[in-house]
Amino acid sequence: MAKSAKAESDWWRGAVIYQIYPRSFQDSDGDGIGDLKGITRRLDHVASLGVDAIWLSPIFPSPMKDMGYDVSDYTDIDPSFGTLADFDAMVDKAHGLGLKVMIDQVLSHSSDKHPFFEESRSSRTNPKADWYVWADPKLDGSPPNNWMSIFGGPAWEWDTRRKQYYFHNFLKEQPDLNFHNPEVQDWLLDTMRFWLERGVDGFRLDTVNFYFQDKLLRDNPANYLPWGPTAARPYDMQYCLFSKNQPENLQFLERLRALLDEFGARTTVGEVGDTHHSIELMGQYTSGKRLHMAYSFELLGPDFSPAHFRSRVQAFFDGAPEGWPCWAFSNHDVPRHVGRWAKHGTNQDALAKLSAAMLLSFEGSVCLYQGEELGQVDTELAFEELTDPQGINFWPEPVGRDGCRTPMTWDAKAPNAGFSNANRTWLPVKPPQQTRSVSTQDGVKNSVLAFYRAMLALRRAEPDLRTGDQRFLDLAEPVLGYERGDGFVCLFNLSAKAAEVSLKQPVTAALAEAATISGKTVKLGPNGFVIARRASA
Repeated sequence: MAKSAKAESDWWRGAVIYQIYPRSFQDSDGDGIGDLKGITRRLDHVASLGVDAIWLSPIFPSPMKDMGYDVSDYTDIDPSFGTLADFDAMVDKAHGLGLKVMIDQVLSHSSDKHPFFEESRSSRTNPKADWYVWADPKLDGSPPNNWMSIFGGPAWEWDTRRKQYYFHNFLKEQPDLNFHNPEVQDWLLDTMRFWLERGVDGFRLDTVNFYFQDKLLRDNPANYLPWGPTAARPYDMQYCLFSKNQPENLQFLERLRALLDEFGARTTVGEVGDTHHSIELMGQYTSGKRLHMAYSFELLGPDFSPAHFRSRVQAFFDGAPEGWPCWAFSNHDVPRHVGRWAKHGTNQDALAKLSAAMLLSFEGSVCLYQGEELGQVDTELAFEELTDPQGINFWPEPVGRDGCRTPMTWDAKAPNAGFSNANRTWLPVKPPQQTRSVSTQDGVKNSVLAFYRAMLALRRAEPDLRTGDQRFLDLAEPVLGYERGDGFVCLFNLSAKAAEVSLKQPVTAALAEAATISGKTVKLGPNGFVIARRASA
């Protein structure tokens, strides 16, 4: 393969992917819900950041019990978002701006309103009878095993027609598909082919390690980690040895990769949801001809220390030198990182810039979540404002995911921050978020938005920062330091107190905040950092 063709097919390696939550990006028709035409209207903003691709959370027809992660038709667009023609127009606009388009694929489960599940539950002998995970009760009528649902309660729901239980990792309205049935695999791959032929450049694969369950339906053992009384859900009290992470998953991922390879420069990034082996699974799932990239929740939690970040990145590359990670600090499922790590920062802007510089200088690809470029934090919501079943079921702890899903803020002076002209939006826009709008930061020299653009431009211009090796420096807390490729040294003060670092050779700043360099000595103010060039580079 010629070098230029190889570079094009590997566009995802070191790429920065901007996640759009369609319900909350831009409303074009005044119904209070974001849509595809709204996304198309705002793509110029995304392109101006300097990212490589967009990823859209689910846009398929759905009863919206879990905001689109309960799919009732895999080859169409939900009317609340628009039409297939609107999707095609959005793809054309994105491609014209140099942006790749990735869409969310929810393969592990469907909606209970999907025609195939309605047929499957109708009898034990129909053509789709074995397309979902069904099991007989125990002799006492209880579920077949102890598996728990992530959203609360047992992961089994009784069906009076079949007189069996069906399995659901999430809501009871999200029955799990039976991947042990080859027909199910074939059908799901065909739905992906539909979108590839329509011009999408790749897929984000939801819960990619949940596809298969143990055929023998063995009980999960107790969680051997010290979860103690901090576990908010019964699900967290188990070690999910048999309900996910099954070895058959690897063969299916190879089939999926073969499909992608038919279409050339396409890519996949898989979400690995696991509390025990996520880094190992990321490596396993991206080695060989499987996924191109994977990410986990390892960097989406409360830990904010040099030791934590170093251990996670090193563990991945030590375990899978041929694999490729995709790192993220925020997404639609977790509290935004600027609020999550607030106690480590001097102020919101300083922490937002520090986090951006760190994430965007890690080896691997990167996912940015809409609003990160504004330094947004979660919206505080009352119980009556919630829509997220996880938040409603477990209120008040945890508070659920709605706080990070509130609408994008475009214009601080416009109703609903320019997101919608509706009297009421699906989730509210509140003053703390409205003040951090694109309009208040665009063109402002020291804004968080300006820093994101500068950091993304530097990453794009420097191959060392995009695909160079990452080698960590042995530095004392609270400083995280590493080299990227042959040309860069990156230093970050993860505290609100000043720190000083002595290097082996002089450096010059390529991009810095609250930092001064004098030859080999770097002084970092509170939350200060520097992306530095080696003097000899």
